[in-house]
Amino acid sequence: MVDWKRGVRRVLYPAYEARVLRRMPDNLPKHVGVMLDGNRRWAKAVGRDTAHGHRAGAANIEPLLTWCEEIGIEVVTLWLLSTDNLNRPPAELEPLLEIIAEAVDSLADQGRWRLNPVGALDLLPDATAKRLKSAAEATADVDGMIVNVAVAYGGRREITDAVRSLLMEHAGKGTSLEDLAHIVDLEHIEEHLYTKGQPDPDLVIRTSGEQRLGGFLLWQSAKSEFYFCEAYWPDFRRVDFLRAIRAYALRERRFGA
Repeated sequence: MVDWKRGVRRVLYPAYEARVLRRMPDNLPKHVGVMLDGNRRWAKAVGRDTAHGHRAGAANIEPLLTWCEEIGIEVVTLWLLSTDNLNRPPAELEPLLEIIAEAVDSLADQGRWRLNPVGALDLLPDATAKRLKSAAEATADVDGMIVNVAVAYGGRREITDAVRSLLMEHAGKGTSLEDLAHIVDLEHIEEHLYTKGQPDPDLVIRTSGEQRLGGFLLWQSAKSEFYFCEAYWPDFRRVDFLRAIRAYALRERRFGA
């Protein structure tokens, strides 16, 4: 019965995807943030170990970027590892860091996208941080979609780092704290965020059925639209992506109002 249903899906989904694409409104997002959630629960559901779930999740990154590319999205931010995740047991964390590094290496090797690591890279092992930075350097001149790879990322940490960077910059200029307090505004802080110079995300997608932000792009997502998908990340399909994009396009954005 299960195999029969899978066969029907393989036949029907391409036609359904094509119909969704044909009916897609014009107002598509320029920046999409994706919280790639559910790898561990997916692994448990299929009776495999956690590392297998992370590998399955990593394998689904390239298809997602291809789908984004197909409809003209300009920036994608992928949350691969939070600062909280760094507290996981070494037996899980070390393989996960290697899986992430391998995935980023593979994306860089293709030369299709401009990779931009975002996060507290100083919290990562030196070897991991070096590979992420090397991927950014190797793709710096690529004229393609920007892909922010959020590793060791936390929204509170990002804002803290931005404020710290702002203070250090003005200390170097000799600005007093009193003077800085009078001139600092939103734009000053935005110039020191990990995503400086990029548009804020129009749409944030979270897989696995969880309906919370969890610290993802806290500053940047103030006016974003959100879409929560029940599928675990390794099971996230093109049709799920297109449904999220269509749901966004059909909303009347109020930009936080």
